[in-house]
Amino acid sequence: MVDENTNTAEMNHDEEQRRKLQKYIFDLEEAKEKTEAISEAHRELKRSQDLLLSLLRGTVHGICLIKGRKFAWCNEAFGDILGWGQDELIGATTEIIYPSLEEHERMAEVIYGDPHRAGLITYEYDYLHSKGHRVPCMVTGRTLDRDDPAKGYVFSFTDVTEQKNLEAQLLQAKKMEAIGMLAGGVAHDLNNVLSSLVSYPELLLLQLPEDSPLRKDILMIQKAGKKVAAIVQDLLTLARRGVAVTEVVNLNDVISEYLKSPECENLQSCHPGVHLEIHLENDVLNILGSSIHLSKAVMNLITNAVEAMPEGGKLTVSTQNRYIDRPKAIRDCEYMEEGDYVVLTISDTGTGISPDDIGMIFEPFYTKKKMGKSGTGLGMVVVWGTVKDHSGYIDVQSTENKASPHQLSDGGQGTIFTLYFPIIRKELPRDRPILSIESYRGNGESILIVDDVEEQRRIVSGMLNELGYSVSVVSSGEAAVEYLKSRKVDLLILDMIMDPGIDGLDTYKKILELHPGQKAIIASGFSENDRVKEIQRLGAGAYIRKP
Repeated sequence: MVDENTNTAEMNHDEEQRRKLQKYIFDLEEAKEKTEAISEAHRELKRSQDLLLSLLRGTVHGICLIKGRKFAWCNEAFGDILGWGQDELIGATTEIIYPSLEEHERMAEVIYGDPHRAGLITYEYDYLHSKGHRVPCMVTGRTLDRDDPAKGYVFSFTDVTEQKNLEAQLLQAKKMEAIGMLAGGVAHDLNNVLSSLVSYPELLLLQLPEDSPLRKDILMIQKAGKKVAAIVQDLLTLARRGVAVTEVVNLNDVISEYLKSPECENLQSCHPGVHLEIHLENDVLNILGSSIHLSKAVMNLITNAVEAMPEGGKLTVSTQNRYIDRPKAIRDCEYMEEGDYVVLTISDTGTGISPDDIGMIFEPFYTKKKMGKSGTGLGMVVVWGTVKDHSGYIDVQSTENKASPHQLSDGGQGTIFTLYFPIIRKELPRDRPILSIESYRGNGESILIVDDVEEQRRIVSGMLNELGYSVSVVSSGEAAVEYLKSRKVDLLILDMIMDPGIDGLDTYKKILELHPGQKAIIASGFSENDRVKEIQRLGAGAYIRKP
């Protein structure tokens, strides 16, 4: 009996031990599973942290954490935007990205003034770069904990420099377009008036004997008219409607011709202290352009350079062929396309251009000179317009010299203008023979003048009658069509803009229905535009710009 009880007790004990062992093994396996789950959670957390850090490091936006007005953390992009390394920023006070302590305190009041502000903080501000210039940034931020701002703020910075420059370019383009429309209309009206000042003297000179005492006075009137006409041409260039870029030109020839001109000789005689150095590459390639407008641009740049050295200095003019092998950034985020260019460089050792002024030098009528004495304020606009009409690019580098004029005469940094013109692989045209006035005389050929301005009709008919042609005049396109229903003429001289009524293009289309192949010359005080090009495609000949 005792033995049976003993055996039973031993069996119960063994069973108890087995259950404990099973429970231990179960608990061990459960603990192992929990450990593995915790390890996986740690690994997932590490992956998430790595992903988050990769995103923060990889974004182009600058991210920073600010606690107690100190940088607790930032990504590389934030440092790059403001020119600092991460190790320089982390732990530093936020004051280093502001231009002054006063500005720092003012912005701190804006940002942190309301500790319980809900939602995002969004603002735009020009922060201080480590090199001293300002960087426009769009900033968004929020507190880490709305209930406890002391835990810090996280901010996202976006450099909007390029966006600002593009907006400025768009605004400039719209402004130039508006001014151009105004200038084009004014130029058209002025050219009609100037025709009297320029052309009547021409007619009178044809009629006067060579020894007439009146010739000198008439030539003075004509010269004055031509000076005004040159200013009107500047207005047309401002309107971007006055440049016909159609001829093969060599830039060296343009520069050489200007340097031999009376205008350049007079400029040099008035500034004897300026030493001129010319370095023109011998085999500089040709460009497609307008020699008249290129010469005017060269004249304006050289004149400005000389006048920037009142006590003398060095002016350097050079040309060279250059291949741009990749898009090149120049002023105001403009990119120059790769390709072959002829490069014109004009540099001086003068007073230079201040940082405040350099962004405004291509503004219409903006000038630091005395108005009416040194210029109209259109000179640099003519340069800019000419370069753009030639599909070129212009870059300006300048250092303002605050030394005395005497010190500048010994040499300074001054200003460098660099102009890029795309080349064209065509040969220069042969020189055209100069024709005498006798070559233009007629023998009774019939010409119909179509112009809405009475003075224009009188001037042109007087000149052509003097040259031996048979001239008729009408005052509108409708009258010209009616006139030619029952007659034929050898040539039309056709105005483009006639008010009221149909313009030159519509007039010519109607006349072609009556007389296919009718010869015509276009004369206008406005400028060459798409309608002029269309009328020439229909068969009209030369375009003559009044006056």
